Amino acid sequence: MNDINHNYCVIMGGGIGSRFWPFSRKNLPKQFLDFLGTGRSLLQQTFDRFKKVVPAEHILVVTNAMYADLVKEQLPELADSQILLEPCRRNTAPCIAWASYHIQALCPDANVVVAPSDHLILKEEEFLEAIRRGLKFVSESEKLLTLGIKPNRPETGYGYIQIAEQAGENFYKVKTFTEKPELELAKVFVESGEFYWNSGLFMWNVQSIIKAGERLLPELAAKLSVKKEVYGTEQEQAFIKEYFPACPNVSIDYGVMEKADNVYVSLGDFGWSDLGTWSSLYDLSPKDREGNVVLKCRSMLYDCHDNIVVMPKDKLVVIEGLDNCLVAESENVLLICRKDDEQSVRKYVNDVQMKLGDDFV
Repeated sequence: MNDINHNYCVIMGGGIGSRFWPFSRKNLPKQFLDFLGTGRSLLQQTFDRFKKVVPAEHILVVTNAMYADLVKEQLPELADSQILLEPCRRNTAPCIAWASYHIQALCPDANVVVAPSDHLILKEEEFLEAIRRGLKFVSESEKLLTLGIKPNRPETGYGYIQIAEQAGENFYKVKTFTEKPELELAKVFVESGEFYWNSGLFMWNVQSIIKAGERLLPELAAKLSVKKEVYGTEQEQAFIKEYFPACPNVSIDYGVMEKADNVYVSLGDFGWSDLGTWSSLYDLSPKDREGNVVLKCRSMLYDCHDNIVVMPKDKLVVIEGLDNCLVAESENVLLICRKDDEQSVRKYVNDVQMKLGDDFV
């Protein structure tokens, strides 16, 4: 059944976004920030996008309990019952399992789109049409659907989906998933024409994902289905507070999508970006003649090339002789490092936390 009143959306908004440190902090992670100067945070943009295809009262945000006030402040349209508060971080499979049981209690025939809170979509109409088609596709059969993005470069920061036989207009059976490949393999993937970027955005009927989860992740299902009668009631949050911490820490990709035999992909080109790293922000931002990106602040750059500079808006930054670097200042941290060395940013965050505590993360 593909009645719009049976459509639901789950926005996953509990991550820390450590690769965007020092702008993204534990107490104010990237999904709550307006990186591109639009006046809306990434979370708000995601909500604005999906309420065009899903009733606003059917949009759920799953986030960490410490961000409850931030979500309410940024999305005052949401009722408290639309904000699912995780007592601890347990990856995407427990997050999606909880949201699925919650939605099943409200609407047993629901068709659901699950989306991260921090993605950028430049071609919104094409994207929304793909969501409409996808929700119709999953309403008609017991299939799990993901969105695949046509790659325009051999990107090593994304997962890849290999397609098999066609199963309708622009829908294909998934042959394999491959996590972030080395550069040489990524080049082979792109040249083959058989591989698409894994957007991390999913659609399914709520019964289909619950059935798949109970078969492939029985330990997780056992934890969250032990008291199904509490879902949709005032006792739900207390139940989750008790049982959620015991859930296994596993992603939906690894736990379900890579193992299920009923996984399909819808292909598209939506001007999509997983805004996950400083390099991805650099790629999307306007550049000067020397390839520099300067956001928020004023700058005077001499003999500088291919840098990204992000400082507080009242700051002037003067730099000479710098190439391919990130210069970012936020609150009490100034970070200067190679722009493309993205894994190092996480290392810096871990080192700072270990040696200096939480004041700088």
